[in-house]
Amino acid sequence: MKVVLLNTSELTGGAAVAANRLMKALRKSGVEASMLVRDRKTDDPHVVSIDDSRMKRRLNFLRFVWERLVILICNLFSRKNLFQVSIANTGTDLSKHPLVQEADVIHLHWINQGFLSLADIRKLINTGKPIVWTLHDMWPATAICHYPGECDKFASKCFRCPMMRRNPLFDLAYYLFNRKGGIGLSRVTFVGCSRWIMKEARKGVWLKSACFASIPNPIDTTVFNPKDKREARLRFGLPEDKILLLFAAAKLSDIRKGVSFFIEACGSLREWSAGRIEIVLMGNCPEEVSSQFPFKAYTLGYLSKPDSVACAYSCADMFVIPSLEDNLPNTIMEAMACGTPCVGFDTGGIPEMIDHQVNGYVAKRGDSADLARGIQWVIENREEKRLSEACVREVHERYRESVVAEQYIRLYRRLMKS
Repeated sequence: MKVVLLNTSELTGGAAVAANRLMKALRKSGVEASMLVRDRKTDDPHVVSIDDSRMKRRLNFLRFVWERLVILICNLFSRKNLFQVSIANTGTDLSKHPLVQEADVIHLHWINQGFLSLADIRKLINTGKPIVWTLHDMWPATAICHYPGECDKFASKCFRCPMMRRNPLFDLAYYLFNRKGGIGLSRVTFVGCSRWIMKEARKGVWLKSACFASIPNPIDTTVFNPKDKREARLRFGLPEDKILLLFAAAKLSDIRKGVSFFIEACGSLREWSAGRIEIVLMGNCPEEVSSQFPFKAYTLGYLSKPDSVACAYSCADMFVIPSLEDNLPNTIMEAMACGTPCVGFDTGGIPEMIDHQVNGYVAKRGDSADLARGIQWVIENREEKRLSEACVREVHERYRESVVAEQYIRLYRRLMKS
């Protein structure tokens, strides 16, 4: 069986990491899997970039710029939410690429920012090969936005997207809604990383007649596993005698990641902590974010090496994820694999991963006071090995590479037969 996975980047972003892990998990299970990307980061022979010449690199960069420029112009040059929407107006036709031609199954992941256009996706669907599309966000079900928030227009007809200005120069959502619906998405099998996103995506007008499956992302438990806490803290120069709360995201200032609620929760814990709590921040972190915490904050920056990321999780007494909207965060999976309990809001796929007061705490969405209670609960129970053991057990049962790969292989085989 030959499977080609398509993603804009090899490793940058949660979807890229998940797709790359799936490729490796499939290969370990005997599938001839490869990854076709624009932005290649390693020399992995199973990852192929379409940027294979200087001319193509320049052309693909211009495609990225062109898509963003159209959005910027239509939004009257406002940069607000510039990367919260994608219009897939330009991309590369991959239907004739050797990896696509040879594949038994074409598996799409995150394909935005000038990698594939709507026309390119239609050409892939028209190859007649089984198409699987893993939902890393809601974009396949909406007109232009990646997460619709409280907006439900995608269930009927998108127009005047809340992510754009109230009176844009041109209504991109209205224009693209029908165009996206005409590329044949009902012939695609969609995979929800979480049950939440599968349920939400099914509301989309053109996905109501599509097939769906629920399969989580995989994780390599030989890399992400509990490390010695003392050695991990020494590696990053962190104190051994403090309670460390870890917060991580590619961009920590992203409003959707909810850092303001974490800061508020820390404020209400200031007296109770009696100087015991300190913060560890992993990811791109502006100074204005780290300076707002009432506790001392250490910034690790963006860590790309898996062993460094695993050590960072092992440093912490808990991982706090105050996201207001999220699918199936790799960060929770990584933290739990390292035996680190998690505290997060009851939103998206988060409550599917955290078992309340078993391996962490699920707080009411947007309730910083309840988030603080969750942090306090984990601190009061952190000495008990059952929390850490429950985290590791959950990951091994649900997200281990072989477990997830087998689910995808069954899906691929079923689609190939039909």
